[in-house]
Formats: sequence, structure tokens, C-alpha cells
Amino acid sequence: MTNILITGSSRGIGAATLTALEAAGATVIGHGTRSGIPADFADPAAPRALWDAALERCDGRIDVLINNAGVFEANPIDSDDAAWLEQWERTLRINLTASAELCRFAVRHWQERASGGRIVNIASRAAYRGDSPAHWHYAASKAGMVAMTKSIARGYARDGILAFAICPGFTMTGMAEDYLESRGGDALLADIPLGRVAAPEEVAEAARFLALTAPPSMTGAVLDINGASYVR
Repeated sequence: MTNILITGSSRGIGAATLTALEAAGATVIGHGTRSGIPADFADPAAPRALWDAALERCDGRIDVLINNAGVFEANPIDSDDAAWLEQWERTLRINLTASAELCRFAVRHWQERASGGRIVNIASRAAYRGDSPAHWHYAASKAGMVAMTKSIARGYARDGILAFAICPGFTMTGMAEDYLESRGGDALLADIPLGRVAAPEEVAEAARFLALTAPPSMTGAVLDINGASYVR
């Protein structure tokens, strides 16, 4: 039985991924404010508390880590200096630093057990194409997540530790729905050749594949799920 910890599993991509993994027979430990183990990643102590709680529930063994939790909050450049910096640091703390801490705990866990393991990081199309003028911090956090994933893949493949990232475009989650409405949905959809945003289940299927069955030689891969709105 594969033991999996997934962050941000209360809704959207995280909830769909948890469902897909459980359907595949995995034991999944969720995290979120609505379900699973609660942990507020704005608190620097939260990642360690979550990891320890998940380990306890899994009898001391986690095989796969999926970092999905994140925030998408506007940060206009004409905010006052203190407010702009506070929002920047909040987004980087939640989206990137907390994920980095969990990756570190996972890598060290697998090294100590000499067992190998898998990391799947849910990043964003914004890592490559950027985002709106009010979302520098969000794009930067997701670009950092992609670079971190590649570094882990290159650094620990010989230990059997594999790392992958997924870069969704707009996905029909609560965050995406709000953003589509605020930006004029039809105009935004016109930028997606597929003509629609992704369903959470589409991203979840990619996460399930990477977490359970992707061949080891794929380590370091970044999968795009954006309806061809950005191609690399």
C-alpha cells in the first residue's frame, strides 16, 4: 500500500487528486482547512507539524508527497510599501517555502529509510509565462517551485527519489472562477485554444500518474495542462 500526503486537499485540484489516488488503492492523508489535517502554512511551524502528524497516521512511512496548497491573492504595486511586502512574503511563504520544507522532510525521510519516494509539485503556467501585474509574487512562487523540483530530481535520483511538477493553466476551482469573473471570462477564454479551462479531474489524473506509475526516467519532468494557452 502506498502512503501519500497531499496538501490543499479540501477542494479543487487537491480534492480531485485525493479522490483519484484513493480510487487507485493508495492510502491518502489530506491537509486543509475543510478536511484532513489542519495546518496554516502562513505559520512557519505548520509544515513540520503537518509532516509529523501525517507520519503518525501512516505508521512512520510516507511514500509520496504532493504539494498542492497555495494562495492566489492580488498585490497591486500601488499598495503602500509595508502592505506590498507583507503580501509578497505571505504568498512566498505559503506557496513556496512551506512546499520546500515538506520536500526537505520527505527527502531526508527517504534517505534515512533508503527507500526512495516521489514528489509531485503542483505549480502553474505562470511559472513560465508570468501573470498579471498584480500577481508578480504568485508567478515567482510557482517559478521557484519548478526550479526546486528540477533541483531535487537532479540531486537525488540516485537515491531513488523522483520529483515531478505539473503546470496547470486556469482550472475550474474556486480561485480560477473568481479570477475568470474579475478579468472578463470570455476575453480570457479566447486566449485558450481548447476553448475552456481545465477540469480539476484532468490535473488530478496527471498527478495520479506521476505519483504512482510514471517511469523513473521521467524524473524532473514538468507537465503542462493549459489547453495550449502556453506551449514550451
